Amino acid sequence: MNFETMNIWCWLIPLLVGAICGILGYLIGKSGNTTIDNSAEIKILEDKNAKLRSELDACNKKAASATNLGASAASFAAGAALASIPFDADAARAIFGKQIKQDDLKVVEGIGPKIEGMFKDAGIKTWKALSEASVADCQKVLDGGGKRYQVHDPASWPMQAKMCYEGKWKELFKWQEEHKHGKL
Repeated sequence: MNFETMNIWCWLIPLLVGAICGILGYLIGKSGNTTIDNSAEIKILEDKNAKLRSELDACNKKAASATNLGASAASFAAGAALASIPFDADAARAIFGKQIKQDDLKVVEGIGPKIEGMFKDAGIKTWKALSEASVADCQKVLDGGGKRYQVHDPASWPMQAKMCYEGKWKELFKWQEEHKHGKL
């Protein structure tokens, strides 16, 4: 081999290796960079959330108008009937398959032991108290716990607590199942 042929190979081999490495790197990088488009699921969840919020707002308006109009004898009798509903642990156990204690806020989907403690410290110790709390009040309790608790959405908590308070265990279980245990 002469010197000129050897000089060409000294340039050609590194160029070929570099080009091959560049092409392989591009192909590997492109195949590993797959993104999943969840926008359709997000849209569905946003629609469900908007529907639930509108239902909650309608219920809150209905409750506010009933409060503003004053208590009629019929609503008073209905309230007295609700106040006299005894807690039935056996019925709750039959539906949930585990022992449920009266006024255990952890039965409400999304409330764990620490959040339950925060609510009890704020004076919300029973299902009835939670069912009568506004969503804004629930959010204030969560905000008081710092950023870690601000991510929770208490929009359904008063409604779930009302089902507990009224002993509507089948309805509560069905609602929680339909909403995949708080994850919609």
